[in-house]
Amino acid sequence: MTVADTIEQLLRRHLGSAAPAVKYGDRVWTWAEYLDDAAGQAAALIGQADPARPLHVGTLLGNTPQMLTAMAAAGLGGYVLAGINNTRRGEALARDIARADCQILLTDAGHRGLLDGLDLPGVQVIDVDSAQWPVHPAAELARYREPVPTDTFMLIFTSGTSGEPKAVQVAHMMVPFSGTSLVQRFSITDADVCYLSMPLFHSNALLAGWAVALVAGAAMVPATFSASGLLSDLRRYGVTYLNYVGKPLAYVLATPEHPGDADNPLRVAFGNEAGERDVAEFGRRFGCTVWDGFGSTEGAVIITRDGDCPPGSVGRGFPGVAIYDPQTRTECPPARFDASGALRNADEAIGEIVNTTGAGLFSGYYNDDAATGERLRQGMYWSGDLAYRDSDGWIYLAGRTGEWLRVDGENLACAPIERILHRLDPVSAVAVYAVPDERVGDAVMAALVLRDGATLTPGEFGDFLAAQPDLSTKAWPRFVWVAKALPATATNKIIKRQLTAQGTRVPDGALWERDARSRDYSSRDHPQS
Repeated sequence: MTVADTIEQLLRRHLGSAAPAVKYGDRVWTWAEYLDDAAGQAAALIGQADPARPLHVGTLLGNTPQMLTAMAAAGLGGYVLAGINNTRRGEALARDIARADCQILLTDAGHRGLLDGLDLPGVQVIDVDSAQWPVHPAAELARYREPVPTDTFMLIFTSGTSGEPKAVQVAHMMVPFSGTSLVQRFSITDADVCYLSMPLFHSNALLAGWAVALVAGAAMVPATFSASGLLSDLRRYGVTYLNYVGKPLAYVLATPEHPGDADNPLRVAFGNEAGERDVAEFGRRFGCTVWDGFGSTEGAVIITRDGDCPPGSVGRGFPGVAIYDPQTRTECPPARFDASGALRNADEAIGEIVNTTGAGLFSGYYNDDAATGERLRQGMYWSGDLAYRDSDGWIYLAGRTGEWLRVDGENLACAPIERILHRLDPVSAVAVYAVPDERVGDAVMAALVLRDGATLTPGEFGDFLAAQPDLSTKAWPRFVWVAKALPATATNKIIKRQLTAQGTRVPDGALWERDARSRDYSSRDHPQS
């Protein structure tokens, strides 16, 4: 396989191909049809653009063929695509569009109403479902510019779990780099079918989904994720590969199991941030291989697993990846564990994941020099993610830099506690965060979502905690919220800042509390902040 340097080079390989490219509902587009549509759209947009302004085309679209066409059109046309998060609303949505310098904004009938009442100066809004937007095949391929590998292909906003979203500049070269790596790892060919149900405005869908299909010439199925509808889609479209980010595996596993679940064509699920239990259980239940790793939208830190990866670890880092103390700017010592597996030296072993060689594939945040400078300090990339590493180099996540808890004078990290709570069978999703202690420091609070039909009592929860040898007594949650659902981003990441702000004033479900000196939980009928 000849390695391509840009998306345009990848797409040109498939011009005129009669192989299936897009499957949606009852229709199938060949690669020739898909790229003809894309070339026509590129020509139309370049023709309507103001040549005195940079051509940034925003997409306020769902996971549809129209979004895939917009992505290919930008790749062929050499202009910048800005993936607008379609879960944003009001002034936050307007800020994103302005931050990305969108000259043109593509939307559809399902999202057009989100723009009502917004002030969007200098933005030409085009409804791709409108009869006034016919796109015809271009007589010849039109280019805004011929892209080079380091040119920005797409602006992708971070998920915003820890602050306002920032627009990451994703270079052309990242797509063939990522796609080629995954195609080779999983032996993807043009006979495969890639299921794209993660938001196409996000890096996971771009680099772990669309990129794979482009490199291999495989078919794509754009879809809206549904836990109950996934299996029927796998069978209907003949899906062999899917990508995920966040908690979708847990959501699927929360649905009732049936004896024939493994009767489906899926071979590989690849993504990140799934729990260890969910990785194993999804593979068993649906008869596929699940590979879970770690990566960020910025592309500056890459951590991968292999078959020897110990439980709880996300893998080993690429060269240059290390764990550093952000105060001393020196590498943290290896983690030490007691006989039960509990971390003994959290204060010195937990630090921030960095790339000591520099920015890696990170090209900076668009229109945000301050945020870029915060990531790139002392010649290194600082990820904002906490972790620790054992003596063999295996890395374990510990949360975000703002997720330290100070309990009775001891520093605790959220992620190790969450991994332990995930062992509890009725639990589908969990988040651990700090709430103020009535005396000093923090109290540990845990929010749990149970599997469909599962039950859990305060007594059962306390008995479970007492049976975990690697759980420090200080890490026992003081408050437990058994919730109907947790606030999450479009990419299934739990928004902890919202949970922290909410504190113990929970909106639904049950709230349990234990006295600081007790291990027994009891229900609180009237939550207070």
